[in-house]
Amino acid sequence: MKTIFSILAIFFFAVNFSFAQDIKFESLEVNYGNIEKGADGVRVFKFTNSGAAPLIIENAQGSCGCTVPTFPKEPIMPGETGEIKVKYDTQRVGAFTKYVTLTTNAIGGASTQLKIFGDVKPEAAPTPEAPKSLFNQ
Repeated sequence: MKTIFSILAIFFFAVNFSFAQDIKFESLEVNYGNIEKGADGVRVFKFTNSGAAPLIIENAQGSCGCTVPTFPKEPIMPGETGEIKVKYDTQRVGAFTKYVTLTTNAIGGASTQLKIFGDVKPEAAPTPEAPKSLFNQ
């Protein structure tokens, strides 16, 4: 009897995991590099549902108000791809490292952390105009 129960339990877990959803990212981090103050702060994380069931992204939360993610609200079907867009506030000068935490129904843990980092450089000071001479008017 114990053997039959053990076989049924293994079968149950194997069936549940074989039809599960999974999320695979091209990369879990994006390096903005050196960017100018006020530059376009939007970057994209591309992913695929590599499982056999619909993937649902329940929430995406930035680590601070300067990091704003947007994500698909509809289920991502098996084999389909999607994007998480992250906008960083490039009005803030200096080096930064921020995170976006995703809550999903993916197997193996419902939380995934994405990382963005870079350095926002201050605007270059305008070069002064050369003084006009009396001869170049």
